[in-house]
Amino acid sequence: MQREMAFLEKTSIFCFFFMHFFQKTLVYVKNNLFLWRKLFNPNIKRIMNKVELISALAENAGMTKVDARKAVDAMMEVTKKELKKGGKLSLVGFGTLAVTERPARQGRNPRTGKTIKIAAKKVVKFKAASNLLK
Repeated sequence: MQREMAFLEKTSIFCFFFMHFFQKTLVYVKNNLFLWRKLFNPNIKRIMNKVELISALAENAGMTKVDARKAVDAMMEVTKKELKKGGKLSLVGFGTLAVTERPARQGRNPRTGKTIKIAAKKVVKFKAASNLLK
């Protein structure tokens, strides 16, 4: 027990050191493993992954994790199919997912400085509902 506490004290000091000097990289300890997560927005405090989403959904809805996983997978599959058709998915109070066409444009290769042509492509955009974070 004392050995584990000493390890945790050392790792927390180590994490503080890295968080202090590398502010755009978050270092934290989970199950005695160092996990690095590059944050493009330093205001983001926490990123939830799929497993955590399934656990939270199961807990809040009072269902098993197996059923919650099926629900999340079904939601993702339906969303993919709708967006591939070029449709729009609107969830009142949450936001809207829509496919937009990004036109072809000229770009520049940062290494060589040469002008390159960037092809047109479709991208998914999310517009948050106005009351999402209120």
